[in-house]
Amino acid sequence: MRNLINFLLRHSSWIVLAIYVAISCVLLFGRNPYQRSIYLSSANQVAAAVYDLQSEVTSYFGLREVNRDLQLRNGELEMEVINLKEQLNRYRSSVGKDTIPFDSVLHDYDFAVARVVNNSIAQINNYITIDKGRAEGIEPEMGVVDQNGVVGIINVVGEHHSVAISVLNPKLRLSCKVKGSDYFGSLVWDAVSPRYAVLEEMPRHVEFAPGDTIVTSGYSSVFPEGIMVGIISDYKKQRDDNFYTLRVELSSDFSGLGYVRIISNRQKEEQNKLEKEARYE
Repeated sequence: MRNLINFLLRHSSWIVLAIYVAISCVLLFGRNPYQRSIYLSSANQVAAAVYDLQSEVTSYFGLREVNRDLQLRNGELEMEVINLKEQLNRYRSSVGKDTIPFDSVLHDYDFAVARVVNNSIAQINNYITIDKGRAEGIEPEMGVVDQNGVVGIINVVGEHHSVAISVLNPKLRLSCKVKGSDYFGSLVWDAVSPRYAVLEEMPRHVEFAPGDTIVTSGYSSVFPEGIMVGIISDYKKQRDDNFYTLRVELSSDFSGLGYVRIISNRQKEEQNKLEKEARYE
């Protein structure tokens, strides 16, 4: 009690001033409509600014979830486009036949969204770590893409994380073709720049030009046909004059990977088994 009295005595002048200011404000804003309107307007502006700041902070921390949802929807749309292309191709190939195999056009691929938690681009052999693993249904030899194109292939799987071998790794060779053509070659990173790779063994008679699009060929159990890989920036003849080597500007920015999609082929096991049996006959 004594401490309280001492505190009041020590700060009595400030306390009296605060009381006078409070009484003055009540008299000023209570009896004068103009001053009261100014006060309320200023108070509303301050409150609005605080609410705007709160909304911006909340929105910022919600961007990660929004980004994940957008990636999921984008993946669904990409799968729909691939499915429609496949249906169209099969329909075209069926023209002139007695029946059209609509029952056989069901798409064979599923996908899952994952977040990149580690990624390298400055090494010779680069890898990508994601936050999904065996518990989420991830398996080796699943394809990895982002919103721009092919990123890599799952190599090692843990319970809740997986490591993919990046396109920026000479150990990975990807079957690709010029969009609109059925002739394919092998895409491999030459360890020169993270923005470029080379497409080898492209037959000389294939028509192409700088700026043409390179997509997956579909000649593997990992990626469906038509996934974006990059565009042709340059080309040259190989030592064997029957083939060209194409320099490809990759469509994915490997320095800014955030969320990726994991592509799973439902028919992969059967396809791989049959191809393995055929090789050892």
